[in-house]
Amino acid sequence: MGVSNIVSVFLLLVLINLSSNNIKGIEAFHKVYEKLQSQSVESVNPLHRSAFHFQPPKHWINDPNGPLYYKGFYHLFYQYNTKGAVWGNIVWAHSISKDLVNWEALEHALYPSKWFDVKGTWSGSITIVPGKGPIILYTGVNKNETQLQNYAIPEDPSDPYLRKWIKPDDNPIAMPDYTMNGSAFRDPTTAWFSKDGHWRTVVGSRRKHRGIAYIYRSRDFKHWVKAKHPVHSKESTGMWECPDFFPVSTTDFENGLDLDYVGPNTKHVLKVSLDITRFEYYTLGKYDPKKDRYVPDGNSPDGWEGLRFDYGNFYASKTFFDYKKNRRILWGWANESDTVEDDISKGWAGLQVIPRTVLLDSNKRHLVFWPIEEIESLRGNYVRMNNQNIKMGQRLEVKGITPAQADVEVTFNIPSLEKAETFDPSFKLKPLELCKMKGSNVTGGVGPFGLITLATPDLEEYTPVFFRVFKDTSTHKPKVLMCSDARPSSLKQDRGPLKQDKMYKPSFAGFVDVDLADGRISLRSLIDHSVIESFGALGKTVITSRVYPVKAVKENAHLYVFNNGTQIVNVESLNAWSMQRPLQMNNGAQ
Repeated sequence: MGVSNIVSVFLLLVLINLSSNNIKGIEAFHKVYEKLQSQSVESVNPLHRSAFHFQPPKHWINDPNGPLYYKGFYHLFYQYNTKGAVWGNIVWAHSISKDLVNWEALEHALYPSKWFDVKGTWSGSITIVPGKGPIILYTGVNKNETQLQNYAIPEDPSDPYLRKWIKPDDNPIAMPDYTMNGSAFRDPTTAWFSKDGHWRTVVGSRRKHRGIAYIYRSRDFKHWVKAKHPVHSKESTGMWECPDFFPVSTTDFENGLDLDYVGPNTKHVLKVSLDITRFEYYTLGKYDPKKDRYVPDGNSPDGWEGLRFDYGNFYASKTFFDYKKNRRILWGWANESDTVEDDISKGWAGLQVIPRTVLLDSNKRHLVFWPIEEIESLRGNYVRMNNQNIKMGQRLEVKGITPAQADVEVTFNIPSLEKAETFDPSFKLKPLELCKMKGSNVTGGVGPFGLITLATPDLEEYTPVFFRVFKDTSTHKPKVLMCSDARPSSLKQDRGPLKQDKMYKPSFAGFVDVDLADGRISLRSLIDHSVIESFGALGKTVITSRVYPVKAVKENAHLYVFNNGTQIVNVESLNAWSMQRPLQMNNGAQ
């Protein structure tokens, strides 16, 4: 028997084994409600639906997949339940846009249909391959729930809408070997081309409790081989879902970089979504393409104590390079904090955050994120406030806009830091605990001050987004905490038979890397009925919260600036706009 025949027989035996056996067991990454995932939606409750965030007319959505700019259109694919408002029946839904604001739904791109994805067409990415066009890399699940990496190609690469996709029969292109966990092997990244003639992609995994990012290489984008060593791994972090791996410039702080950019003035970003915590973490570091190894910088914490794209209700994010405007854009999923029963009652669950640009901060220690400029096209009625001092216990209402559907930018000026509280070193890596202890109503020296969003006048319901400044005696610099606190956001009571599923009303928090040398700090919040995206210090720290007020809804919602610190704080400038609905928002997804 020839060598080629021996190899063919071996591969066939591997395929047979994969189709009949799992490798090292099964693990769940979404809570499965088998009796509910196909429960039809009779009607959609619009009360807490967003006005200008991306979401289909009904049903469950989760991870953004394969975003790209191609032949004049932005494309967004996303995980979508075709039959109900909880996770299940997942397909790759597909929408297109000219401006990242107005979206049109097309037919679904991928759905379970072949032996290599009969139990699931899960997350992945799209790479534009010269001479071939866009190619999807995605995770398929076979009948025994082993996860496999597959590819799909457009039926007509010249079609700017990319309406139809084909899954060739030579799939899968990558399978877990005997050393790997076959139920923890998913979410391939956008591939990049290297000088050695190979394409590379990263796939997330875990071995026991160690999170792993594997690199796979290919010359033809069909035959992929796992590198000898993981590109990076970390103990005690669990499954690494939805990895993202891309370069950022250390000299150009205005433009993004494509994946295959090679130059001396770069760092790489490795982001992973941790299944255990349901938060995302990233490090900055150096990637060695010859050794296929990534090493985080010494000052970039690796693991649960690491930096985050967003410190709130944000997961499974994906970036892409926008060739039209030379920028890297981030999409992320904000799932519901509501109960399962309420999601079913609403008839919908999940949305995508406003796309954000991604750049390295000029201090080169972390990334900065900012809403894409296109979203400003939705700004309507405008009000402003200038040079207003706010004393302790005072709040000033922002009138003249729609507070439940608004874009607010405010710059605070702190005349003095002398009254700032001393920072307890034990909270250095625990901003969340610090926010819980010192909420918006706990008087401090400098702060808490910020915005009170989606509020009733008597503050029965409200969601504060605020700063609190401490003195760090170890560095002799201010330590700035940013919080978005959903605990007082809703009077809504948990209900229904699934008592373990209660409304999630957390306080979210992160530190802001700012020295306050000029006394100024800015805050921008995009408020959209049940989602509040807040950007501290021009995007150095970002927090997304999902909230469900009962009384502070629509025209009954109010917006305030406030100060509960003993130090007077000045509102140097506040600009606020009512936000209009896009003309078209994903009409027709079924």
